[in-house]
Formats: sequence, structure tokens, C-alpha cells
Amino acid sequence: MADAEDLLDRIEALENRLTAAKAQITRRFIGQEQVVDLTLSALLCGGHALLVGLPGLGKTRLVETLSTVMGLDGKRVQFTPDLMPADILGSEVLETGADGSRAFKFIEGPIFCQLLMADEINRASPRTQSALLQAMQEREVTVSGQTRKLDAPFHVLATQNPIEQEGTYPLPEAQLDRFLVRVDVGYPDRETEREILLSTTGETEAEVENVFSADELIAAQDLLRKMPVGENVMEAILDLVRALRPEEPDVSDAVRDNVAWGPGPRAAQALMLTVRARALLQGRLAPDASDIVAMAEPVLKHRMALNYAALARGESLEALIAAQIASNPGLQAAA
Repeated sequence: MADAEDLLDRIEALENRLTAAKAQITRRFIGQEQVVDLTLSALLCGGHALLVGLPGLGKTRLVETLSTVMGLDGKRVQFTPDLMPADILGSEVLETGADGSRAFKFIEGPIFCQLLMADEINRASPRTQSALLQAMQEREVTVSGQTRKLDAPFHVLATQNPIEQEGTYPLPEAQLDRFLVRVDVGYPDRETEREILLSTTGETEAEVENVFSADELIAAQDLLRKMPVGENVMEAILDLVRALRPEEPDVSDAVRDNVAWGPGPRAAQALMLTVRARALLQGRLAPDASDIVAMAEPVLKHRMALNYAALARGESLEALIAAQIASNPGLQAAA
């Protein structure tokens, strides 16, 4: 009983810290609470986030603000077609000592940080994109046959422009699956845009303060995994994920006819984590069906693909996911 009470006290204390962190973040990234919550959720779950939106919507500003507020060592890499893997990972150079001796020395690349901003990630070649695969999954990199651990915590927040096609390379499915959530950043509403104008075109801009440290974020990530998840929530997650796989025997005709491939087990794992993070950010001690509904699209959409016939008919993944939520008995009331 004492352990349960201690866990509740720790969760409530974390909720208060997160409220303070959000207050700091929204001083510089105004409005768009859902975008802030989704990105914060990725950090709380120890995962990575893909921010998709048009230029000028504040994606870079959000990442820089998060780095300060969460107390993380952040670095930025501008992805371009001529970027090479060594520009991200680092490389070995031959160094001559004062006594004339020579030895190879490893020069760390920008990936050796705690929060890596991969700006316009789809503008780099597949060879360069692949440099992030091991880092995002195993939190380590291998250069010249030697494996080196990355800093902890380690997160990748990547940005992508949805309308650019020339000079871009679509991210492979294996890399998309490594992003815990996809965060769609849209235009602000009129009142939010008015506030942005007032706060960013004056003599000074708002400064943010540090709320977390790297060690405190790691502790928060450990605490989040101890949050209870009800059996009904877990079953609803499994039902939803499995209902979107065209190979499953009992899926709907809409999924079987339109989906080329569905979400794998990593999608269910991501939902189990992100529903806890959303509950925390909303001041609740345990997730419920409403959290699954809210996190379904950000977690599932980039882990699925429509077949050619569905694309020709103008079908959308958003509609398919919404239809499966509506037909899921455990989620109908929340939807």
C-alpha cells in the first residue's frame, strides 16, 4: 500500500513539473497545444518524433525551446542532398603527435548529443538517412568497426516539409517505424496568429527557463513505465492495431481492400507508452479509452500505407483509422 501511495505522489509531482514545462514552452511556441503535447509525449516515452509541416510554422523554434526547457544538450543537423553519414556520426582522422607518432583519433559528430534536430530529414540521400537507423533504435553507432554508445537520454526530433518533392527522398518504412509519433503541424488559428505577431515582432522576445535536467527526464521516463494501464485499455489497443493489418483473418473489407501493410508490434508498444504520457499531461493518473482515440492517428498513420488502388480512389489513412475506432466497442464511447 505504501508503495502504491509513493507511486501516486511521484506521478502527481511529475504532473506539476510537466505543467510548468508546458508553460515555459508556450511562451515561445504559442498555441497549438496538441503539437506541444505530442512532442513532449515522445520525450516522456523516451522516443523520437517526426514533425511534418510547411516552412515557417515554428518547428525549429519548438525543438530549440524543448532543448532548453528539458535541460538537454541539443544539436542541429541541416539535411541536404550532399550530406554524408560521417557528417552526422563522426569519423576517424590521422593525428600526428608532438613526437612524430601517428594514431587515428575519432572526432565525434553531432549525433553525440541528447536531443538531435534533423532538419528537413527527407532532403538527404537514403545512404545518409540510414546513418540514423542504429542510433534511433539501439542508442549507439558503429564507425570503423567500433561501437560507441550515445548520450542518455537520446532523442531525434526530425522535421519534414510535406509539399516538397524535388530533391527529396521519402523516408524508408524501417526509419518511419522508429519514430514514436508523427506530429502534423498546421496553420495557427487567427487569435493565435495575432498573438504570435505581437510577441515576435517587438523589441524583445520571450525567454524560457530550464525546468527539467537530463537525469530528471530519465527518471520521468522510468516513472511513466510504472503507471498502471487497465486491462480494457490494453485490449482496446491490441484490437485497434490488429484490425488495421490486412493479413489478419477477421479484418474489415475496407482494410483488406485498401491497406498495403499495417502497423506492427512497435505500434502497439508506442500506444501503450503514449497513452500514459497523454494522461500525465492532462493531469490523470491512468490512461483511458479517450487517450487511445487521441493518440491513434499520430502513432499509427506513419506505420501504414495505402495500396495503389486505394490511392487512385482517393482513400485516406485518417478515414480508415477513424472507421476502425468507431467500430471498436472499447473505443466507441470515447470517439
